[in-house]
Parts: sequence; structure tokens; C-alpha cells
Amino acid sequence: MARIALNRERVLEAGVALADREGIEALSMRRLGQEVGVEAMSLYNHVRNKDELLNGMVDIVFSEIDLPAAGEDWPTAMRRRAISARHALKRHPWAIGLMESRAQPGPATLRHHDSVLRNLREGGMSIEMAAHAYSLLDSYIYGFTLNEQSLPFDNSAEKVAEVAGNIMREMPAGEYPYLTEMAVEHAMKPGYDYGEEFEFGLNLILEGLRRVQDLA
Repeated sequence: MARIALNRERVLEAGVALADREGIEALSMRRLGQEVGVEAMSLYNHVRNKDELLNGMVDIVFSEIDLPAAGEDWPTAMRRRAISARHALKRHPWAIGLMESRAQPGPATLRHHDSVLRNLREGGMSIEMAAHAYSLLDSYIYGFTLNEQSLPFDNSAEKVAEVAGNIMREMPAGEYPYLTEMAVEHAMKPGYDYGEEFEFGLNLILEGLRRVQDLA
């Protein structure tokens, strides 16, 4: 069978797949070389170093996030973009700590930032307000997704109920009444999905930004 020609795109996609599967800690030039069937030194024909590899991998993640459409009102665009970003980060959990750390961002990253800022500015925000909105939204998106990834359960109601039940069995009876109430009357209810908290918070942020803009 003929070997598939190695190129920059294939190297970056293999890096993303490896990080998705095994975590960013598993990523090294040697390990990536094994993934694509070449010696590590051959990778340097396509990426100059590991930083350039990470730049390209982060660029792939940014390319998966929905951009504002031309003429789209900013609350709708920012809602869609936030939800899309959360989904992209759930697919690539290793990326959260790297998304804003790139000193040499790729074209998809730059296009993403410029498109978001254009939407906010054309939506009537001042430069300062656009900066505030962008920072607030990204802090919420990254922070919520990181917190969600650190929970000791997935979003299924069954798993939440199992973990909550195990915790409650270890709690002295009556000692933590409000925590017990939250678990029994909310988190352990059928159909509970922690991920729904994301859109509740997003609604508050967008409404707050809209009110501040109206007062400007």
C-alpha cells in the first residue's frame, strides 16, 4: 500500500487527534512522528518546532467555531459563537489553556478575533465596550468549560444522581441541609443537565451587555 504523502495539514490533524485521545501531555515530536509513521526529524520539514505545531493545532480549533454572519446582530452572533466555542472545546479539552496563549497565532485564529470584534463594533459598541464584552464572554466560555471538564461526572442525569447519592451517603444526616436540598430537589431530578447552566449564565451576560450598551 502506498504511503500517504506527509504535509503540514496532516501533521497538524494528527497532533489534534493525538491530543484529543491522550491529552496534550502525550504530545511530543517523537510521539507524533510515530503517529504519522515517520522519524521525528521529518516533522521539521512541515513545522519548525513544537510551538509552531501548537499554533497550528489551536488554529484548527478556532476554525471549528462559528463566526458571526455578515450583518448579524451582536447578541445573536455572540450567543451562537459562545455555544459553538463550548462544543469545540469539549471536543478538544486540551485546547482551553492554549487558545489565548499563542504569540504567533494562525490565520483562523486572527480571522476569528477580527470577525468577533467587527460584529461588536458594527453592532454599535465603542472600542472599550467591545473589549469589555469580548473579555467577559471568553472568560465565561473558557471558565465554564474548564469547570465542566473537572466535574466528577458526565452530564447524564444517571451519572449525576449516582455521584450525588454516593456523596450524600457519606454526609452526616442533617449536617448540610442546603447541599442536600440542592442535590435531591435539583441535581438528582430526572432530566437534569449541568450543561444547561451554561446558557443560563450566557443569557445573563448578554442581557447585561445589552443594558450597558443602551445606557452608553
